[in-house]
Amino acid sequence: MRIFLLLGLCVLSSPAFSQSLPLDPAVRTGKLPNGLTYFVRRNTEPAGRTVLYLVNKVGSILEADDQRGLAHFMEHMSFNGTTHFPKNELVDYLQKAGIRFGADLNAYTSFDETVYQLPIPSDKPGVLAGGIQILRDWAASATLDPVEIDKERGVVLEEKRLGKGASERMSRKYWPLVLNHSRYAERIPIGVDTVLNHFRPEAIRRFYHDWYRPDLQAVIIVGDIDADSVVRAIQSTFSNLRNPPGERARPVYTVPLTGKNQFITVTDKEMTGTAIEVIIKHKGLPFHTAADYRAYIARGLFNQMLAGRYAELSRVANPPYLQGGASIQSFMGGLDSYDASVAVRPGALDTGFKALWRETERVKRFGFTASELERAKTSYLNSMKAALQEMDKTPSESFVKEYQEYFLKGIPAPGLAAENALVQKYIPGISLAEVNALAAQYVTDTNRDILVLAPENTPLPDERTVLSWLQAVRAEDLKPYADQVSTQSLLATPPVAGHVVSETADTSLHITALTLSNGLRVVLKPTHFKNDEILFSAAAPGGTSVYGDAAFQSAAAAAGIIVSGGVGNYDATQLQKYLSGKQARVNIAITDRGQGFGGAATPEDLPTALELVYAYFTEPRKDTAVFQSIIERSRAAMANRANDPGSVFSDTANALLHGNNVRMTGPSLAKLAQINLDTAYRIYRERFSDASAFTFTFVGNFDTATIRPLLERYLGGLPSTHAGEQPVDRGGRTPPGKITKIVYKGSEPKASVYLIFSGPFDYTLEDRVRLDALKEALQIRLTQRLREEESGVYTPSASASISKLPLPRYSFTVSFTCAPENADRLVVSALDEIARLRASGPPAENVEKWKAEERVSTQTQQQTNGWWLAYLGGQMENRDDLHQVYLYPAAVDAVTPEALRQTANRYLSGDNLIRLELMPEK
Repeated sequence: MRIFLLLGLCVLSSPAFSQSLPLDPAVRTGKLPNGLTYFVRRNTEPAGRTVLYLVNKVGSILEADDQRGLAHFMEHMSFNGTTHFPKNELVDYLQKAGIRFGADLNAYTSFDETVYQLPIPSDKPGVLAGGIQILRDWAASATLDPVEIDKERGVVLEEKRLGKGASERMSRKYWPLVLNHSRYAERIPIGVDTVLNHFRPEAIRRFYHDWYRPDLQAVIIVGDIDADSVVRAIQSTFSNLRNPPGERARPVYTVPLTGKNQFITVTDKEMTGTAIEVIIKHKGLPFHTAADYRAYIARGLFNQMLAGRYAELSRVANPPYLQGGASIQSFMGGLDSYDASVAVRPGALDTGFKALWRETERVKRFGFTASELERAKTSYLNSMKAALQEMDKTPSESFVKEYQEYFLKGIPAPGLAAENALVQKYIPGISLAEVNALAAQYVTDTNRDILVLAPENTPLPDERTVLSWLQAVRAEDLKPYADQVSTQSLLATPPVAGHVVSETADTSLHITALTLSNGLRVVLKPTHFKNDEILFSAAAPGGTSVYGDAAFQSAAAAAGIIVSGGVGNYDATQLQKYLSGKQARVNIAITDRGQGFGGAATPEDLPTALELVYAYFTEPRKDTAVFQSIIERSRAAMANRANDPGSVFSDTANALLHGNNVRMTGPSLAKLAQINLDTAYRIYRERFSDASAFTFTFVGNFDTATIRPLLERYLGGLPSTHAGEQPVDRGGRTPPGKITKIVYKGSEPKASVYLIFSGPFDYTLEDRVRLDALKEALQIRLTQRLREEESGVYTPSASASISKLPLPRYSFTVSFTCAPENADRLVVSALDEIARLRASGPPAENVEKWKAEERVSTQTQQQTNGWWLAYLGGQMENRDDLHQVYLYPAAVDAVTPEALRQTANRYLSGDNLIRLELMPEK
């Protein structure tokens, strides 16, 4: 009754408050006579692109016992043959249209849904119609050829192999308990080996016939389209679908609430740390009406404030845990939960758990403060304001996700303008008492599960002991939280502005370059890709390379340590509160060859971002407590690192690939002990003492004349020494020759294989483009051979990396995960494909596929601020011509099979080849 009074009787009595929120009127929606639902919306972000989704209310929860894993298997088969695209012609067709398999064309299967996604270039004639036909084929026209089914068994089993390890083994033990032994516990989407290996084709055909039907399907199409014509195309293409005679009712399964409390401990020899999690389950709240939306806002405010409390606790000198937090969240099977989890140092489970639960108990007992709620509301409102500013720049994918959730779960999708109206209407009236009441509502003593996860041979508490810890916290004489908010200005000393001494304009790139009086250089590129976004970066040469090995560890950690202590007049906690509600962020990094900044802000909050930059330059803080917290948590995190096969393999690979250079090998306690706060602070000050070495790049929605005074004030006032410092070449290059290294670690029958070609590189635009084309041509063939023909892997990968400084070099890597007994055979197959490339080049059609993909992806990427920021920054760092962007299309067009044959012979000769393998322990 108290909550109702808090909400206000006038609000509750409003009919609109209890009515379902209407769907966004900007979307065309309807239902065909056969029950298929469609959502169509025109959206030109990005221009010339459209995303098509087929959403099925069909998942692993619907599988019979002889079908466990076949919902996911069916997803695979939709790409292996349909009426209009037999066998693998679908992927081939789409690649020719510029769509990458895996990166663009994809699908997923979960417990309750299977979703297919298809982004296409809708400015190409016929591609949109082809895309709609593909959705139609996925919906009802998979051929399910027995030969293709048998070939795909191996692929699915290899996908299943990717998930094997400590996490998967442990989850199999606690998952049934957490899911209250419901059907969800027995229907993990990846399935079981016995079914995947032996099911008959009739079993998957039965699943497809029963559940892939129009009354359980939705077509969602959003993009640069004519909505009317797309609606007509959907109606004509999908209206002839029929539901099966005597169709089965689609059951709705839930995770039942038993009223019981449960406890489990699970250990594994490859687990790297000790953790404890408390899950308190509740019946999920509905989310359909304005009243539901208001409750959703209140939970969001609760979670935001609670996260701030836990973040603050992690910064103390002797942190009680490595990581901890809690929140109200959706669970599954119709439930919500209060979930609190903590990862602790070895031997400190009781201390860490009590610290975690103490903050939950403090909130339950005393609630939050008025100032915390005010900050949370301000942040919520500002986030909504920022989204509203970008409403006409919203990516099509965002709309698709909303309509998908609306179809699958009935979650409202009223549109951003309507949501903003709801937020503006309800958030002022959400009281502190109302939010505080959520703690009592969700932190209860029934339907509570406690999970303890740890490495093998770790002494663990029993249930009685953990319950005694809970009781001990409840009995403590806790004090209310004191919200300490600083009212000081951020800067102790305000900047003295400099001025622009030179300005040049590049009309072809639409950029302006400024040089300030302190020598700092600024490159400005105004854009209209986003309404409310300005991205920036800064770089200067030097980095850790200018320090010897004795100081290297302190230098490498300096940025993270110093920045974590806050800046100016604000410690880290005060700074977090100061920035709450502001759309401004700044990141600092010291890399091996340089130091710099990255950041983002709205035009309104750009002064705050630049003030932060000035503060990080001139007023860094040396916080002993934060330093000790970082070191203690890092030390504890390394305690069981050797248990993890992936970490052991990664450390071995790094050492080998960098010639055992101590700067590039894996972390260790000995290295951690070398980090000194005073040294790190000195190095940080040195790295950011010379503004004349920095070039800042700004890309986004700003006016060059308006931004100029801000740059003069905050960047022009930075100190400079004009030292002209340059990086030092510290080596660490991949050794030449043929090397094989096998690491035996782990218990699962899983092998990870890396074939790494490396050496000097001819750093020209032509060779860079050709190496990228070679990578994609090989990727296509590896997928066809290792996956489709040999069924030996799930996702073979070909990747290339190139660096210009200090010396031009390349690294070209082929990698895959497979059964250990198949590793040698698959390596032979991969090397055979490389030999074919060297002998005759790739098939011409594969080169054309790469060209189509590259044109489509480049055109889309170049409509983003992020792409231009990375491009301009990278070109300047490598001292390359900024106008190369205009030469790129011609370089792509010039690629031929013969050019790639020559490139393969130059860079994939095998003279410098490292074969790295992670194998299970013998």
